[in-house]
Parts: sequence; structure tokens; C-alpha cells
Amino acid sequence: MSSHPLYLEALAAFDRLQAEAAAVGEPDSTAMYVATADAQGIPSLRTVLLKEHDERGFVFYTHLDGRKGRELIANPHAALLFHWPRIGLGVQYRVEGRVSVVSDAEADAYFASRPRGSQIGAWASHQSEPLASREAFDEACSEVESRFDGMDVPRPPRWTGFRIEPNAIEVWYAGEFRLHERWHYVRDANSGDWSKTLLFP
Repeated sequence: MSSHPLYLEALAAFDRLQAEAAAVGEPDSTAMYVATADAQGIPSLRTVLLKEHDERGFVFYTHLDGRKGRELIANPHAALLFHWPRIGLGVQYRVEGRVSVVSDAEADAYFASRPRGSQIGAWASHQSEPLASREAFDEACSEVESRFDGMDVPRPPRWTGFRIEPNAIEVWYAGEFRLHERWHYVRDANSGDWSKTLLFP
């Protein structure tokens, strides 16, 4: 966790822009693309929802045994992209960093806050694995619902969160004629200090 002024400036920009995205009607200001790579460096990309963020980093939740979970365990680095096209001519907020698994207490607290249907689905889904039919998944959900009937649904043991601790952040403001404004924040790997640079479009 860093309290360097430039890092805090970059995080404050995220809070301001996400709030503006919500205010101007972005369908979901928490939606972000998450890029991972396997142990051989082969990349993959998908959209997930940001659930928490603070000075420690950006958090989302998933199954450890799904594709992104397996890749993040094998290669604990990720890149995030928030794209809010309704702000001005468009804004992108990019994050690159090292990934770690959140604590059990954090994962338990978030899982307990989810709707019951989402909790049931987390138990029933073997994320990213082949599924015989939608009916088979519905049956699995019904079985889980029966198993936990009349009681709180506990967090599945292989379901948790990942935190991306930034080592680079870019705030990208779209400009006319593709003359964009790009601010790049980078943490020095040795000193931990942050620098800020304006990049060519």
C-alpha cells in the first residue's frame, strides 16, 4: 500500500471519474476489462465488476478454479481497463499491477452481502468448465438451494477475491482528431516512489 502523493492523486482521479460516469448514465461504472495471461504468457480478456477499491488496490471476486483464477494463480499479474465513453469525448482508466488473493475475512464479508441467488450460483457453477445443458445447471442450483434450505449460504472454499495492487496507472482523456491527453503514473520498483508523465497521444 502506498501513500505517495502522486499515487493518491491517481486514485482520486479514479473516484472523480467513476462518480462522473455514474452521473452521466454509464450502464455500469464498475465494469472493467481484466487481462490475464497463463504461465506461458498466452493472454485472455473478459469483463468483470469492481467490488472494492482503496489504497491497497482494486478488487473483484471469482472462482479460483475458473480460467482467470487459474491464470492469476500461475501468473499473478493483471491489467484492468475502465472505459467510460459518456464522459466528455470518452475516458479510459488503465491499471497494471501484481495480484494477490484477498483475506478469508474480506471474502466472507463480501460473499455474505451478495443476493442469495448469486450465492447459490457460486456453489452450483464449475466456472469455465463444459456444461451439458442449461437444464443441468438449473438442477445443480436447485440441489444447492435444497442443501442450504433454512440457513445462510456459506462462501464456497474455492471462491474468493483478487486484489490488483497498481504499479502503473494511465488516465486517458479522448480528444478531437485523436489528440488525446494521457497521464501516466508509474511506481519505481526499487524505491516505491511514483512519477507522473504526459504521453504523446
